[in-house]
Amino acid sequence: MALTVLVDYDSGNLHSAEKAFQRMAVETGAGEILVTSNPEDVARADRIVLPGDGAFPACRRALGEYGGLFDAISEAVRQKGRPFMGICVGMQMMATWGREYEDTPGFDWIGGEVTRITPANPALKVPHMGWNDLVVDHPHPVLEGVATGDHAYFVHSYAFRVDKPSERLAHVDYAGDVTAIIGTGNMVGTQFHPEKSQAVGLRLIGNFLRWKP
Repeated sequence: MALTVLVDYDSGNLHSAEKAFQRMAVETGAGEILVTSNPEDVARADRIVLPGDGAFPACRRALGEYGGLFDAISEAVRQKGRPFMGICVGMQMMATWGREYEDTPGFDWIGGEVTRITPANPALKVPHMGWNDLVVDHPHPVLEGVATGDHAYFVHSYAFRVDKPSERLAHVDYAGDVTAIIGTGNMVGTQFHPEKSQAVGLRLIGNFLRWKP
């Protein structure tokens, strides 16, 4: 049976994400969903999901504090080509650098940096919190059935600025472009929370569970 792992490194409550992935795994026949911090589980996973809530430096440190966990993720994704999805700060950690509070090296899987959102309209508050309309920049199998104008749920103060425009799959307008979805090869990431984005989020999760890069 296929195995999808949601990596648990004490960076946020994974209950709603687990339920959403379990629901779509049943609908798509994707097999088992496992929440784990065990590197051996990650090593045998067919798909890996890295959530994340909080500040970039704290999440990066927390991941490193679980012995062998990041190495297992990196080997599975980079060497074995397992499909990977980062969510919120889990997506941001795919960057070269995080600039939140202090300069923190990311995974450097997708070139770019995570910087504070600076809306051109000072009336717009940071964090960017609530529903916003996606603008699809590039088609992708994980975005099948997801269109410009569809809503997703965001909670964040920092955003991913990609080096290559081709690796930004979608964005939203918050008095300026804010990256919403990134992707290259066997890796995708969402700044928003798909597990909280109702039908659009469930469709995206289902697409990821079916995806064969």
